[in-house]
Amino acid sequence: MSLHGLYLLAIVAEAMSGALMGMRRGMDLFGICLVGTVAALGGGTVRDVLLGHYPLGWIAHPEYLLLTAGAAALTAVAARRLHKLRMPFLVVDALGLVAFTVLGCDIAASQGLPTSIVLVSGLITGIFGGLLRDVLCNEIPLVLQRELYASVSLLCGALYLGLPLLGVGATATLAAAFVAGLALRLCALRFDWQLPRFGDETIRGFD
Repeated sequence: MSLHGLYLLAIVAEAMSGALMGMRRGMDLFGICLVGTVAALGGGTVRDVLLGHYPLGWIAHPEYLLLTAGAAALTAVAARRLHKLRMPFLVVDALGLVAFTVLGCDIAASQGLPTSIVLVSGLITGIFGGLLRDVLCNEIPLVLQRELYASVSLLCGALYLGLPLLGVGATATLAAAFVAGLALRLCALRFDWQLPRFGDETIRGFD
């Protein structure tokens, strides 16, 4: 799959995740399309603003607005018969997370930026659309919970940058980073792998 194809997959997946979240919150069709579009394009917008990468993707290609809003609307119609939306939401969100991470790293790397900035760029692209989606839906963002989320993004970025140093070709690197990140995220969901959580019981220990 080309990077452009991966981008289209990512924005459609995140638009679907936004639509499913909006449905869980009881939004109307406009709200569902708005949240879907923000989820799909928000991470790339934040990245491009920080990197000074203009014009923004959806301004240079207004058709992305129609694509994401349309994907959100179709998801809302198709998902009406689903009684439980959490698992479909988490799967399409995982697709968007890993795809956007790889794309963010590639854009920053093409500008000749330091490795640390490339990794952060991938992280921002991967998580910020979902973060904005969750904030709009009045949810605690997934990235701020115990789930393996930002760490999955960092792994994808590390693989995408590190494998070429080992002589792995561009296509194989893209596939490996995408599959590894998606597998880790789905396994974390399936087996409930989580990071340590610090709550009230931790604070009480300092009283």
